[in-house]
Amino acid sequence: MNALERVKHLFEESIQLKQRSIDSLAPAIVHAAETITDAILQGNKILSCGNGGSAGDAQHFSSEMLNRFEMERPGLPAISLTTDTSTITSVANDYNYDSIFSRQVTALGYPHDVLLAISTSGNSANIVKAIEAAHEKELKVVALTGKDGGKISHLLNENDIEVRVPSESTARIQEVHIMIIHSICDLVDHKLTS
Repeated sequence: MNALERVKHLFEESIQLKQRSIDSLAPAIVHAAETITDAILQGNKILSCGNGGSAGDAQHFSSEMLNRFEMERPGLPAISLTTDTSTITSVANDYNYDSIFSRQVTALGYPHDVLLAISTSGNSANIVKAIEAAHEKELKVVALTGKDGGKISHLLNENDIEVRVPSESTARIQEVHIMIIHSICDLVDHKLTS
């Protein structure tokens, strides 16, 4: 397969996964957007976290909320827990890397806030601990996962939402995660401005 064919193949894989999963993911995406919108309307905030590319997705979500997505509206309360390097490195140094998000959730989270937890494997130890801290503080959790949902799928309670991408490829999962994030942002915007 030459380079041009390979690029076309990667596009086709991404498109096919989105087409295959739209019917199964759409209800959970709507539920996640409603949960986030309700939290915002009640004066609560959204905390987001992830590792690597998922950290980028957590920051992307937060920026779409704080600034704007595709329409003019006031900024919405969202904090990405992946951006404060002083906090992340001090917690990792003084405690351990698994606690970098849970310590922030414990300090910043209030009942009825929402934690957007992103892990392609569903097994990231620091995301698992963040969800545990969210439950202790009575936050709702929206989890974006992939593969078999990992440990996260067994940790969620009846108030939480899992949007699990049915793929084993981290890259393909991340591509669908950004589509999910954009869909949530679109639904939040339309609900708040209608």
